[in-house]
Amino acid sequence: MKRGEICEGTVVRTDYPGMGIIPEGDREIQIRGAIAGEKLRFRITKLRSKKCTGETLEILERAAAETASDCPHFPGCGGCLYRTLPYESQLELKANQIHALLKPVVIESNPSDPYEGILRSPRETAYRNKMEFTFGDEEKNGPMTLGMHRTGSFYDIVNTSACRIVDADILAVRMLVLSFAIESGLPHFHRVNHEGYFRHLLVRKAAATGEILVDLVTTSQARPDLEPLVRSLLDLPLEGKIAGILHTINDGVADTIHNDRTDILWGKDSFSEKLLSLTFKISPFSFFQTNSKGAEVLYSRVRDYIGETKDKVIFDLYSGTGTIAQILSPVAKHVTGVEIMPEAVEAAKENARLNGLGNCDFICGDVLKAVDELSEKPDLIVLDPPREGIHPKALPKIIGFGVSRMVYISCKATSLKRDLEVLQKAGYRVEKYCAADLFPATGHVETVVLMSRVKE
Repeated sequence: MKRGEICEGTVVRTDYPGMGIIPEGDREIQIRGAIAGEKLRFRITKLRSKKCTGETLEILERAAAETASDCPHFPGCGGCLYRTLPYESQLELKANQIHALLKPVVIESNPSDPYEGILRSPRETAYRNKMEFTFGDEEKNGPMTLGMHRTGSFYDIVNTSACRIVDADILAVRMLVLSFAIESGLPHFHRVNHEGYFRHLLVRKAAATGEILVDLVTTSQARPDLEPLVRSLLDLPLEGKIAGILHTINDGVADTIHNDRTDILWGKDSFSEKLLSLTFKISPFSFFQTNSKGAEVLYSRVRDYIGETKDKVIFDLYSGTGTIAQILSPVAKHVTGVEIMPEAVEAAKENARLNGLGNCDFICGDVLKAVDELSEKPDLIVLDPPREGIHPKALPKIIGFGVSRMVYISCKATSLKRDLEVLQKAGYRVEKYCAADLFPATGHVETVVLMSRVKE
């Protein structure tokens, strides 16, 4: 076997995070998005001694559970992995992946393996409250389009006019902005020569209030009149209501949304969302769970896991915009959130004021350093770190608080697995854990773990 070789094989299982496994002698070949039972024609892209990587060229036979895709852009668009799997099959797949990954670690502290399965998303489609579309072309030198990156391509953009994970309002805004961009005659930003004007479109829509925030991201290489775009957006027949129309300048070379400057073209620079009876003000770049209804399910389970909080001091580490802290604060003595992003901290403070919560404090800083400066001693800790997990030097400091209970929320189970090994060796026992599907049709899954201290 060599790099570039074209092979055939049958997927025997699908491991987290969405990797289909084909055995080949004493090695395994990992193929993104492949489903157990599929027979594939594939190309070897990376060759290692034990694990290789391949890319699907053709699906020769479908798995028994698969059906026709409900999205015309699949599998060309890289946004989804499991559009051919019925939702119940997706849930079973993800639940089994998390269990297989974490069980060997969990049973070191709790041989009974208290896995509670997976929480389903209330919405299987049109669940995203945020979408970042990219301007580009579907093929080199082709007409400009607006959508998602094609699977495996840095350059090609799929025109996602019928995307299934966002609602009709977001798609209507996308179509109108694309029409405006084409009629302007200005080019999209080219990722090689770094020339061009149109870069991204960011659209956010609240599930509870229906408020919509539109942000056009461009370079400063042109200065067209954007007033016609504003008028057209406000005239769109939408189910929701536009709260603000923004224009962000991004002259960076990286293919990411970077905010050099944001101007308000109309309305305001934020919108309101409601979660578990609380109101949250959300700006275009602030972190907020992208599945609002799913987040309510997730945070309800977090609240159940954290248990009795009366007269308790809680630390919410990696607190983001303070969602979890504010959900817990009405039934706690005091909650302190620690978050490294200044914008998120300011949003958390403002949201706490909006909700009349006087027992929340939010500190801007890296958890690694900030925990050294906290004067209070917590009774409980909630951890919701970024994908890479908790900094190895921060874990001993967190353990040093000696809290009786800890809840860990993870968006990357492999990072969680690593951190659980350390926490268990330090005297914590996993009491319960579950998965939560906030991203149907994708390979992503959240995990929630309740730990208790069993030894000093």
